[in-house]
Amino acid sequence: MKLLLASQSPRRKELLTSLGFEFEVVKIDCEEILPQHIKVEEAAAYLSDLKADAFRSLQADEVLLTADTIVAIDNQVLGKPKDEQDAFRMLQSLSGRTHQVYTGITIKTADQTFTETDVADVTLNELTDDEIHYYIQNYKPFDKAGSYGIQEWLGMAKISRLTGSFYTIMGLPTHLVYKILKETSLI
Repeated sequence: MKLLLASQSPRRKELLTSLGFEFEVVKIDCEEILPQHIKVEEAAAYLSDLKADAFRSLQADEVLLTADTIVAIDNQVLGKPKDEQDAFRMLQSLSGRTHQVYTGITIKTADQTFTETDVADVTLNELTDDEIHYYIQNYKPFDKAGSYGIQEWLGMAKISRLTGSFYTIMGLPTHLVYKILKETSLI
């Protein structure tokens, strides 16, 4: 079987490579819009499924992997920031609090689809305005849900506690990907 990763994320590529899988990166053009009243805990899986459904028909020897990560606080989804002000606002809202990171994955073949979501709780220490500005200026987190990457300065300096998978927060629940691919003998 040929594994196709539908993600431009360097983090997802790195994690899938570290799991020992060979894969081809493919591009999906899909407008990622959530239905208005979707439950926060269902949003990442919904977007992952949406991407998988937007891909062309799969051949019998192909397996497609899509993923989506959202950050949520106070039952509100924080997507990718639109600009510096949006990133600043998001990071201020996370400062000194615990939030959730949901990553949904969809593994699809020509005749089967598996979708799962993993969640992790992340507690950030207080962030000063200067620290937020420093992080945004130096790490440009505009491609990251919630405006941060756990593997960067903010994660190293300001995350005081996490419950769940580090890799889920990074953008790919590797334990779920491995389990599904191995248990279903897809790869």
